Amino acid sequence: MNPQVLLCVLLVISTVHSFQYKELVQHVDNHQEEYVEALREWVAIESDSSNVLKRPDLHRMMETTAQKLRLMGGTVELVDIGEQELPNGQTLALPKVVTATFGTDPNKHTVCVYGHVDVQPAKLEDGWATDPYNLTDINGNLYGRGASDNKAPVLAWIHAVEAYQALSMELPVNVKFVIEGMEETGSNGLDAMILAQRDTFFSDVDYIIISDCGWLSRRPALTYGTRGNCYFFAEVEGPKQDLHSGVYGGTVIEPMTDLIGILDTLISPSGKILIPGIREAVAPLSDEEWKMYQDIQFDMDSYKNKIGVTQLMYSNKVDLLAHMWRYPTVSVHGIEGAFSDSGSKTVIPAKVTAKFSIRQVPNMDPAMVKKQVTDYLHSVFAKRKSPNKLKVTMVIGAKPWLADTQHPLYEAGKAAVKRVFDMDPDLIREGGTIPIARTFQDVTGKSIIMMPIGGFDDGLHSQNEKMSRYNYIEGTKLFIAYLNEVSQIKKTSV
Repeated sequence: MNPQVLLCVLLVISTVHSFQYKELVQHVDNHQEEYVEALREWVAIESDSSNVLKRPDLHRMMETTAQKLRLMGGTVELVDIGEQELPNGQTLALPKVVTATFGTDPNKHTVCVYGHVDVQPAKLEDGWATDPYNLTDINGNLYGRGASDNKAPVLAWIHAVEAYQALSMELPVNVKFVIEGMEETGSNGLDAMILAQRDTFFSDVDYIIISDCGWLSRRPALTYGTRGNCYFFAEVEGPKQDLHSGVYGGTVIEPMTDLIGILDTLISPSGKILIPGIREAVAPLSDEEWKMYQDIQFDMDSYKNKIGVTQLMYSNKVDLLAHMWRYPTVSVHGIEGAFSDSGSKTVIPAKVTAKFSIRQVPNMDPAMVKKQVTDYLHSVFAKRKSPNKLKVTMVIGAKPWLADTQHPLYEAGKAAVKRVFDMDPDLIREGGTIPIARTFQDVTGKSIIMMPIGGFDDGLHSQNEKMSRYNYIEGTKLFIAYLNEVSQIKKTSV
């Protein structure tokens, strides 16, 4: 073909793509209120996965999600993932996982979008300014439990596909969905489902997209890593029953004193983990990574104000971000069996259980961490020469996840952010744990990107959780643009 003719063809193609994008953006803008109403309907369903009494609501949430995808013409399945065993020995049906497929063209890339529609517990009396299950628009912020985590992002992906359909535009890639209802309590049954469908549902998937995270600042972000988590119970048991501290205090070695004593040996006041072998396993901070952290938009004063503290563990941005994202940390969460109600009670608890966790980073191994923590606590406890009994149990062992920011998937993400927001994204890691990312990576071998649309101040898991209308609507446009950018990745890229 003549070079001039080829150039004209390319210009025409470019113009068509630009025109289509503008049409799609206009469609999104014209349907904002419908999108907000859809979110309102979803937030109204109290899909709290931690409360077994809310299980009918959770089942209804999964059916509502499936029905929305069915009405769009997707090939939809509600996958049975079995039952959940409760502490009392009873069993309860787990919410089914929704899978959906839009397009099966072998000449196109296939992306799989993961999301969840279960939520954390929420009650008005916990300190919410509005009813947590009645989406409330205040100054452009949409307040409600699950608004940001993760119902709005899931809906934004659905609306992105819907926009192409509404304008009779062919999807640039095949799109699949995997939407679960147990993420907030550990994704029970999902790992087994992914393994079972590795060679069927996931066999033609090229890339996996997760939007269950948030920005670090007002600048859009792409997330390329998460910490894992090892969660421990340390139980100290002494007398056969609780004792009166006036009658027995001074005569027995108290389990609570032993427990507090060993907890104090986990971490120093300056944040240094004292368990041998933990820090030595951490991958060193490279010069390139240091430079990335240096360039990230992050205001330490705003961060302090947001969480309500006067001093942070570290005084400079790079150290703080590094310890938030790529170094392990110990957090003590609570003590079961101790008196914690209001008022006073002079009791010596017979058995107390500390709950603490250690966030995992490359190159830590949860199995090794379990041994290191168990051996260390038993050695510390032995030095106390206490007659009480110590039992250490690891109840969660989730691995960290890390992606290559030079992968074409991230280059496509940068291009989509640039197109929608007219700025480059921050490349960030997440301090929390999203175990499903590592499961997808290990089981399917597919490349993964985390593309958040949630704001840095959305209050996930907290009172007054919200999703800004701006992030919700512009996030929908971002997903529309991203599907187009992914379609441009050469088929040879893996």
